Amino acid sequence: MITYDFSGKVAVVTGAGGGMGREIADIILGAGGSAVMIDLKPEPEGLSGDPGRRLYAQGDLTDAAFVTKTIDAGAERFDRIDYLANVAGVLWFGRDVSLLDIDLDLWDRVFDINLKSMVHTARAAVPHMKTAGGGAMVHFATTQCLRGDPVPQDAYSTAKAGVGALSRSLAMQLAPDSIRSNAIYPGLTLTPLQARWDSDEKVADVGTHVPMGRVGSPRELANAAVFLLSDGASYITGIDLIVDGGLLLK
Repeated sequence: MITYDFSGKVAVVTGAGGGMGREIADIILGAGGSAVMIDLKPEPEGLSGDPGRRLYAQGDLTDAAFVTKTIDAGAERFDRIDYLANVAGVLWFGRDVSLLDIDLDLWDRVFDINLKSMVHTARAAVPHMKTAGGGAMVHFATTQCLRGDPVPQDAYSTAKAGVGALSRSLAMQLAPDSIRSNAIYPGLTLTPLQARWDSDEKVADVGTHVPMGRVGSPRELANAAVFLLSDGASYITGIDLIVDGGLLLK
């Protein structure tokens, strides 16, 4: 098992109320770091580390003023910001449909949550990273944006495709400031977004579509993200990391 030391480091993690965001924050807290955790959901129980090393804020990431206020408060409390994990997103089955049919107000809302929110967090976090002398970011996309889907969620997949472009642009712009930016493309992962997989039988059936024979866990995706944030990835920037159990091989 890889072990990390994040002592003296501070991460901003969105979507931290559950799933992959919670796991990323938990690993960093457990390794001695501090976390500014943001989500619409309440603070989860059972997090690692000292409660004094986390700041939890409930609010809407599409509200730029809220995002800036929260990240600034975290920087003031912990004296710095080193990392940003953009994990929050929505997947609205049944409403997010083909672009030929979707309600365009819904389209805009999905883009605001899944892509524009990352603009808000980056704009708020990067000045603090520059003050700290560098940092790292990881942004969550999806393998769905790399292929078609017979049951499309076009707003979701198109917004998530933009995440990769955003990440690579930040990587190029901020490399001289020693700030790295990378994107992760999860495959089928058992997170709160997948409420439709509401039985062990359904989860097992979905896993048959993956060459490794199972869906991924939030912790497995978090492990990839934490590696990219860590000094172990100090020469890695601008990459798109697919973490999908081989799904795209099929």
